[in-house]
Amino acid sequence: MPNPLGFVGAWLDRADQLRTDPQAFAAACVDPRARCLALDGVDFVPGDGGGLRWEPLDPADDRTLMLLGRDDRGIPYFVREAPRGARIDARSRTVMRLLPLLSPQDLALYGGARSLVDWHARHGFCAVCGSPTGIFRAGWGRRCGGCGAEHFPRVDPVVIMLAEHDGRVLVGRQRQFPPGMFSALAGFVEPGESLEEAVARELFEEAGIRVSDVTYVASQPWPFPSSLMVGCRAVATDPALTLDETEIEAAMWVDRAEVRAALGGDMEAPFMVPPPLAIARYLLEDWAGWTP
Repeated sequence: MPNPLGFVGAWLDRADQLRTDPQAFAAACVDPRARCLALDGVDFVPGDGGGLRWEPLDPADDRTLMLLGRDDRGIPYFVREAPRGARIDARSRTVMRLLPLLSPQDLALYGGARSLVDWHARHGFCAVCGSPTGIFRAGWGRRCGGCGAEHFPRVDPVVIMLAEHDGRVLVGRQRQFPPGMFSALAGFVEPGESLEEAVARELFEEAGIRVSDVTYVASQPWPFPSSLMVGCRAVATDPALTLDETEIEAAMWVDRAEVRAALGGDMEAPFMVPPPLAIARYLLEDWAGWTP
């Protein structure tokens, strides 16, 4: 089986009932057992053991608490909104290097918390009337102080896919990728479009290929800042490529032996695979039947 997907499998009950019960939420906020996730902006602060750092609630900190959930003992866990004016780095190189230190469960919990804090930091004003908004629903919404409109954390769906033809799959690279690294092609789902249509459109736009038989493989939250990566496969009708060079620097068809060589770190492999946390790596492992 492929490596487990990153950012999947958070260990807390999301406790939706507390989000809509102001009295229960207020009681959770004064629970002496409660813990708050330590963040630097939206980057996690490593704990003593290398995992997440959880701290008692600080009554002197007046930033709004947002509920992440409760554990199986009923202990509530929170994260606070970012400090006013804090610099939010969409993809901190420091935190990317630290992510492998987290357990899969902590990685998933951090991913959700990061996306939530980032969303609040970018949505202080109403998209309807422009008035300031305030946090409500235990941190899972903002309400406009002017027109009363309610806004909720958004997730941006992205299709990421392997096109297959005659025992080979298509991999491509963007200019900002590390040297030698190729990945699955990907793109945002557009309004009025199904996942299958988005897969077909993106593969045609970026690589000039027509596909059919789109199938779902797996999905992954990607908190940079808040995407849902929807992994798919499709069958290409013709392998001839016409690249959109504003999006794709290079692309190639690779067979299972070449993919397995790349996954195994073979220096003679024709490309380098994405890091283990990325769903593109999972898709390649799944297609190649790779066992780590």
